[in-house]
Amino acid sequence: MTPTLRGLGEEKLLAGLLPQLSRNSRTLVGAGDDCAVVKCAAVNNWLLLKTDCVVEEIHFAKETPAAAVGWKAMMRALSDFAAMSGIPEFALVTLAIAHKKKVLWVDGLYRGLNRAAAAFNVAIVGGETSDTVGSTVVAVAVAGFAERARCVLRSGGKAKDDLFVTGQLGGSNRGRHLNFMPRIDEARWLTANFKVHAMIDLSDGLGADLPRLAQASKLGFAIEKRALPVTRGCTLQQAISDGEDYELLFAIAPGDRAQLEKRWRKKFPKLALTRIGQLDRTSNFKHQSLPSGYVHFRQRR
Repeated sequence: MTPTLRGLGEEKLLAGLLPQLSRNSRTLVGAGDDCAVVKCAAVNNWLLLKTDCVVEEIHFAKETPAAAVGWKAMMRALSDFAAMSGIPEFALVTLAIAHKKKVLWVDGLYRGLNRAAAAFNVAIVGGETSDTVGSTVVAVAVAGFAERARCVLRSGGKAKDDLFVTGQLGGSNRGRHLNFMPRIDEARWLTANFKVHAMIDLSDGLGADLPRLAQASKLGFAIEKRALPVTRGCTLQQAISDGEDYELLFAIAPGDRAQLEKRWRKKFPKLALTRIGQLDRTSNFKHQSLPSGYVHFRQRR
């Protein structure tokens, strides 16, 4: 008979999980003590901290394979590191789950978490587990760094900056939201070769995240809707509003456009890069006829 968490107990569960957690060379004391101990990064870097979560029936369905849930839970947080050109290093995982859940499900979850973490050399150094009478919740907290000269905020956009997006937009609910790759490598390449003024990852959709970037930069925006890179089989509305694309949206000086497009095609030939518009001085965000993306507490995914 397949054991449940109630039958196994927390101590035996952790004894089986902790030795398998992803580690890296800067982990001194990993999961198992009261706190993790890691080597500090160089003083010329900014420390980046991020926490994110996935909730059953909000971010994933009950029948979603556990490994896919783990992958998504880790990669959502890492996508935010990409948005700031950051390098993630350490993660903490908090799991709230009902005791009737099968142990095999938790094993699968951690396989997905480990596989995602290892893809970017992230060490899982601890966390927490708790019983719950509600839906399963997986929360991931990540620490890492960005060089001071390469850390990109949402607020640095300038008037007349070109707006670019990576990849295609829309249709993530067909399965891509469970199997995406954060654009960390692309963001690192961008900030190594160009001055990126502002950047954000498209987790809630262009219709929600573009206004956030523009507002943080105290600017408006003009979008060429016909230029949007719409996923095959999707409508323009879906490309704007579906959310969970996990692509990068960034602002860059118009003088860099030609070199960016030329060098991007050579560096990332399989990943589209599309200019979709520009930032402008108009600060009245309501002048845009852009459909909203996903908004928590107002709608269900």
